[in-house]
Order: sequence, then structure tokens, then C-alpha cells
Amino acid sequence: MMKFYIPILFAFLFLISCEEEGDGTDTTDPSNLVVEITVSEDGSGRVDIVATGDHVTQYQYYMGEDPDSYEFSLDGKLSYTYSTFGIYEIEVRAYGEAGRYISKSEEVNIIIGDEGGSIDLEDGYSTPTSYEGMTLVWNDEFNGTKLNTADWSYEIGTGSGGWGNNELQYYRQENTTVGDGVLTITAKKESFQGREYTSSRLVTYKKQEFTYGRVDIRALLPKGQGLWPALWMLGANYQTVTWPACGEIDIMELVGGTSRDNEVHGTVHWDNNGSYASYGKGTKLSSGDFADEYHVFSIIWDESKIVWYVDDKQFNVIDITPANLSEFHNDYFFIMNIAVGGNWPGSPNSSTVFPQTMKVDYIRIFQDNI
Repeated sequence: MMKFYIPILFAFLFLISCEEEGDGTDTTDPSNLVVEITVSEDGSGRVDIVATGDHVTQYQYYMGEDPDSYEFSLDGKLSYTYSTFGIYEIEVRAYGEAGRYISKSEEVNIIIGDEGGSIDLEDGYSTPTSYEGMTLVWNDEFNGTKLNTADWSYEIGTGSGGWGNNELQYYRQENTTVGDGVLTITAKKESFQGREYTSSRLVTYKKQEFTYGRVDIRALLPKGQGLWPALWMLGANYQTVTWPACGEIDIMELVGGTSRDNEVHGTVHWDNNGSYASYGKGTKLSSGDFADEYHVFSIIWDESKIVWYVDDKQFNVIDITPANLSEFHNDYFFIMNIAVGGNWPGSPNSSTVFPQTMKVDYIRIFQDNI
């Protein structure tokens, strides 16, 4: 009888011993993930990644160009070259033996050739931080590493009817970044929530609202068919009286496309005794496009008129003293966005390069001393 039970007992003990040893090695979870990303400054679009961690068997890299694909490495080292400029989120996943992983993500600003982010912040026009007889009442210089949510809010989604203009994008918080002294809004060609494009839309509604003053916004604009960047203002009572009775002041709009990337528009919209009304004019650069360097888009708004400027050169003015323009004597808030498509610009086409960015160096509002 004993000759049958001894080997069976031995095999059972051996199995338990192997499982205990495996618990200490094979199923140990990865930990202590450290990721270093170096972005080339030569305009090549190359990034070099070094990832290290404990108990890691392999690394996967999601580079942000295609959400369904990833790169693979066993030693934690990867070199990757982007095909278009823009801001991308890189996610590094470190896997252990049991298939579980930990991850870290980091956004990178990719420069390719002379496109996009290769424009220096010093390139272009600037305005002063003070004017005689005026006080700086609010500004955002975007010198931090994240958006100041005490001043700004994100508007998310597709809005009503593509924000009323049949626009094609889905607005996301993730398409806004702050760093290197600028706010960056990025429009991307990517599928999300049933839309083929994403972007961001920021507002100061119920946080920073003003009646009258000088507004200066220094920005570097995107370009391309179907792009519609805007720096504008909406009456703070828009939810009660609705548009256009609340009034709208467009400090700057650009309708991208060949022969249009060098022109911006300044416009107002209002309710004229129950009918929609608007007035606007455009101005063109004598050379180059608004994507080539920074420009300052300004209005001077008082009790009698609104005057538009680009780089301190006036290009439009409207008298707001008539009674049917009463909308322009109330509080307004700011909006910054890049729309994609819509009634005015039309849709992107094969010539449109994505991603595209609008970079804002500062926004400042001055009011007369009392």
C-alpha cells in the first residue's frame, strides 16, 4: 500500500513548492516606471524615449498619431519620427509577467522643418503692458503649465447644430495646453464621439466679463482650408436673451484656405428690431500669412464706437450710439477657439495639413482711469 502513496504525496508537495516560487517571480507587478523623452530641435520630428522600471518584461508606446497602434520595445528604448508637426500625447506602458501594466503620459510639441511650433515667441509684433490714462484690469500671460480655471472654462462637445454653424469638430479639454509662455489650442484630424476632428473652445463666462476697454490679444494663427480660428466676445446675458440679442464682437476671425490665410476679419452681430444684423470688414497682410509670425489683434471699445486693429493699424470701426445697438453697452466675456469646417470656411480638403495650432501669447484688457 505504501508504494502507491509515497510518490503521489511527493508530487503534490513538489507542485505546491513550484507555485510558491512562481508567486514571488512570475506574477510580480511592474513598478517604479521612469520615462525620459527627448524631442529633437532640428526640425526632424524625431523623439527618443528611454523607459525603465522594476519587474518589466516589455514596453509599449502609444505615440498619439494613431490611437489604435503602438510601438514595442524590450529594453525600454525607442526612437520615433513624427510625420506632421503638432502637440501629441505619448503614453508609455510597462508590462509585467502577469500581463498587468503601469503607465505614464507626457505631451510633446513636435517641430518639423519650418512649420508650426518653429516660430519663435519673439517673432512678430508686440504691444506694451501699459497705456497712458488706462489701467490694466485683467490679463493672462499664460506663463504657467496649465490653464487657469479661475479665469477660463472649457466648452465640450459639438454644440447645437455644430455650434450653430454646422462645424465638424468635437471640442475637448485635451486639445488645450499651456507651456513655454503660450496657450496652445490644437485642431486634430481624429475620430472622436462620431466626429472626424477635435479642437478646443475656451470661455471666461461668469469669470471675467467687461464693458468697454482696450483688448490686446497676441497670437500665432493656424492655416489651411477649413480652419476657422477666432478670438471673440459674447454678451454675458446670452442665456437669457439668446443670440443675436446678446450681441457678439469678433475681435479676429480667419477663414483658412489658399489666398485667405493672409486675411482676418473684425465683425459685430446684433438684433435689429427682431431681425439679425451684422457689420464687418477684413484686412490683409502685405506679405506672408498670419501663421508666419505673431500678430496683435485689438479693439478699442467705448460708449460711442468699437475700433479694430491689427498690429496697431486700424482697419474697421462702427458707431454704437444708435438705440438699436444697445447690445454693445453691456458686459461681455471672451472666447478662444479653432473651429473646423462650418458654413463660412467649408470643409477641409486634401491640401489641409493636421494638426494645426493657434498659440496665444497674452490677452490684456485696459480701461480708462476714473
